[in-house]
Amino acid sequence: MTRSAHLFYKWLGLVFAIMVAGAGTILGVVEEVPLQHVIFFTAATVALVLWGWHHFSIRWIYRQDEIGLESARGQEAPAEEPDRQQEEANEEGGFFRDLLYRFRAILIGVALVIALFLILTATVDGFFTARNVFASIILVILLGLAVALNRYVTSNKSAYIGVTVLIGLFVVGSLVLDGFFSAINLKSMLVFAAFLGLACLGQTLVVLLGGLDLSIPFIIGSANIALAYLFGIEGLPNWLAVLIILGLGACIGAVTGFLSFRLQGQALIVSLGVGFAVAGGTQIVTSIGTRYAGNVHGAVPGWLTNIAAMNGETFGLKIPPVILIWIVVAVLLIIAMRNTVYGRNLYALGGSRTAARRLSISERKYWVGVYTISGFIAAMTGSLLLGWSGSGFIGVGNPYLFTTLAAVVIGGTSLLGGWGGYGFTVIGVLVLQVLTSFLVGVGLNYEGQQFVFGLLIIPLVALYARSPHIRNQI
Repeated sequence: MTRSAHLFYKWLGLVFAIMVAGAGTILGVVEEVPLQHVIFFTAATVALVLWGWHHFSIRWIYRQDEIGLESARGQEAPAEEPDRQQEEANEEGGFFRDLLYRFRAILIGVALVIALFLILTATVDGFFTARNVFASIILVILLGLAVALNRYVTSNKSAYIGVTVLIGLFVVGSLVLDGFFSAINLKSMLVFAAFLGLACLGQTLVVLLGGLDLSIPFIIGSANIALAYLFGIEGLPNWLAVLIILGLGACIGAVTGFLSFRLQGQALIVSLGVGFAVAGGTQIVTSIGTRYAGNVHGAVPGWLTNIAAMNGETFGLKIPPVILIWIVVAVLLIIAMRNTVYGRNLYALGGSRTAARRLSISERKYWVGVYTISGFIAAMTGSLLLGWSGSGFIGVGNPYLFTTLAAVVIGGTSLLGGWGGYGFTVIGVLVLQVLTSFLVGVGLNYEGQQFVFGLLIIPLVALYARSPHIRNQI
């Protein structure tokens, strides 16, 4: 490292420490914290940041220089040693260009955070406060550290990025919004995350195989109103109505899987067409003899309401059973995908169909199977949403049209198949839910939320796209 580069890093660390401590000082003055506490925490923050900067930044750079020097010693020495002053001049001239190129990802992330902050300031009244500025600085610091440490993560980079974003969003939300870290808000986020997580289960399996299932939101809405309709039929037991809906969901998924397998060039449109047909047919059947279109009103059994409602209880505990159902399903699926023949064959088929075919793995069997599971889980999600809302509505599944895909993408599962898993999708679901709760808390409208989701998905997809696909790594 040249002397100018070393001085630059030292002064940059000092400026960084002053910025962080200054933001904390401003926040403390605004919040009317006692002066002695402000002085103590400011000094402690400067010392801690300077120590961390030296330990994690400058020492690593020296380590890289030592490795480069050792590798250079193993090579043959040049015949002529260039002039020392000219060499330092050339290094110093290109130092800043090299620095900008090395940390371009951090600079892009900072620019996106600044753009997001300006958008929220312009659209949300009273958003520009000292607390929000401090939270934005914390978010920038976390993202910068995540990108800087990314090169040292050799495996499961998508999980690392997703967990980092999740922690950053949670910290910022706790700083900006009062009650964000409260028990009631955590329970609310977990309940909605459970619905989205269950809806994403089938989508994840389909994506691992290299396909997409756009019929999921339509099956969710159809199951929602169809189950409410069956509950209104006299003499039909409630448990039998639920089994009928789950069976129909599995059958619809099997049909979608068979058609999409036979017409793989148009598999995306096939699943969308099946979804439209199912939603329309369900509305026709359930609207016979009623004035309501797309809505079915009826008595929802108490046990179903208890499973999905916010005030549901599990063995006397104030925990909605839907959260525990999602956790159990997630754990079992993650274990099964890595430790069963079915899961390994699914990864093999998604990674290379030709290789899987030579191993006598039936592509049609797995293709139809994952779509069947997707239809079954979508029908179960629609049934649980009926217990949460208390009445059927055909449009209840509309928000899941692209959020299931967004959660899969944010988690890092490859849309080309063969890489990822439901554990990654769980991370994506939590990121989306925490971000949604934060944006609703700051007062951002639905259109603004979609814009922020796009800003989040694009850079994450860009990061994941830099990794070669599994079939190109063999």
